[in-house]
Amino acid sequence: MNFLEYAIIVAGGRGRRMNSDIPKQFIPLAGFPILMHTLKAFFNYSPEINIILVLSEDSMKIWEHLCQQYEFDLPHTIQTGGLTRFDSVSKGLLKINTEGLVAVHDGVRPLVDPSIIRNSFDAAAKYGCGVVAVPVKESLRIKEENQNKTVDRSHYWLVQTPQTFVVSKLKNAFENAPHNQFTDDASVFEHAGHSVHLIEGSYQNIKITNSEDLIYAQALLSK
Repeated sequence: MNFLEYAIIVAGGRGRRMNSDIPKQFIPLAGFPILMHTLKAFFNYSPEINIILVLSEDSMKIWEHLCQQYEFDLPHTIQTGGLTRFDSVSKGLLKINTEGLVAVHDGVRPLVDPSIIRNSFDAAAKYGCGVVAVPVKESLRIKEENQNKTVDRSHYWLVQTPQTFVVSKLKNAFENAPHNQFTDDASVFEHAGHSVHLIEGSYQNIKITNSEDLIYAQALLSK
């Protein structure tokens, strides 16, 4: 069965940890704003994908100006975001009126490989959900009150994006969620009673949140 494919790119953050005068998604990286690299990654996966870009209201004019400045004309739909990530994804879902598959992705993860995007869509088509994650590499300890103890790191994965779902199932999960404080879409999906299917991502698929991440991303793109 062929599904229509959508991508909700969430880019409403302000980037306070970056100590930047502009939101971090608009900071230049290898010649283009970070967010443009992210959108290009999804078009490199499929030129037919339907992209919904969720921005804060005060970022709209900045993005419009940057698209003109960089002659960026990849087709996408703009949606105003909300106060939380949950609210922003909810508003992005309002733009989808047909059944299909939808990938939700952080706007500041510009290094996602198209093959990972493809694997997440393939998993969602097969299992209803495909969430990108990587195994923890470091040793872990858990701290409880005044004590701590080691835990088996083989049981733990670091969750990334994209997180891809059957549209109707994700919409239903968001519409019936008890609150808007979920930190990722897989948690909302799981709370609705669905199983989360993990697929292995890449340690290079970083979320740029501070200046050190920006240096690392620049090095990877230069490579």
